[in-house]
Amino acid sequence: MPPPRYRWPALLAVLLALSALSLAAGAGRVGLAESWAWLLGQRDDAHVVMVIEHLRLPRLIAALAVGGALGCAGVLLQTVTRNPLAEPGLLGVNSGAAFAVALGFTLLGTLSLAGQMAWALAGALVGAALVLLLARAGETESSPLRLILAGIALTATCHGLMAWLLMSRQESLDQFRFWSMGSLARLTPELLWAGMPLLVAGFAGCMLLLRPLSMLTLGDEQARGLGARPDRIRMLAMVCVALLAGAAVALVGPIAFLGLVAPYFARGLGAIAVPSQLASSALFGAALLLAADIAARLIVSPFEAPASAVIALLGAPLVIVMVRRDALLSLTRTGAE
Repeated sequence: MPPPRYRWPALLAVLLALSALSLAAGAGRVGLAESWAWLLGQRDDAHVVMVIEHLRLPRLIAALAVGGALGCAGVLLQTVTRNPLAEPGLLGVNSGAAFAVALGFTLLGTLSLAGQMAWALAGALVGAALVLLLARAGETESSPLRLILAGIALTATCHGLMAWLLMSRQESLDQFRFWSMGSLARLTPELLWAGMPLLVAGFAGCMLLLRPLSMLTLGDEQARGLGARPDRIRMLAMVCVALLAGAAVALVGPIAFLGLVAPYFARGLGAIAVPSQLASSALFGAALLLAADIAARLIVSPFEAPASAVIALLGAPLVIVMVRRDALLSLTRTGAE
């Protein structure tokens, strides 16, 4: 592990290197030399300009924004549930978005990219709201355990309803299968700019919640003693998660494990305080999704593999490692050391 003063420069250097490789990687004759010339302002070749500005640059921006969003969403969920294995897929946000898209395909027959984004965002917001309502059913406040149980129940329900909807219409199943692969290949600049305000709103919410979330890590009783309202903090955090994860799923489809893996790596490098975890998890999430997208373009070239599959190949074994190494499962400084 690098010394603390070198961790941030090392993360930023890796992110810059991956960004340069993302502009140079992919099918076609546009490679590192052409990408470097484009960066230096030599834009006489219309083909190079088209490939970089209309295909690769939007993917680069989307990978940075979506990866950072899922990393931050993972930190928010793990903080409010006090569960280091929590991620957007656990609390019904991703499944709510996926079910909404499946419903849209079934009702309308086909969906444009903008339509998929609208349905996915609505599903994520409704899913987060239902989890909060279920967690508070019969109680004045929602506990971390009730949030997790409500999320698991909603996820199972959405998956069952999705299977029933898609089996009723084969053409919907075919379109949904393409969307659900989780890839940056179908992203357009127009769709990217339409989704950016939602991601910016989610990131802004994270910044506003830094102090309340730091108090929540002390426990509900201590947080109340400091004047905080734990239930309201959890509700606002879930709204931020819905914005971040919902916009991410709407833009690129479901990406599993990234909201789990990024905070794990951040804690492994010593990020314990909430602000440090959010910042480092955003960088890790961006770097991981960018690396996965580059690998997806290269491993079966000239075709493409889904970026979500590459992330899953990393995430599934990592969950086993996390369970075996109990120390890094802790969200406290003592457990992480």
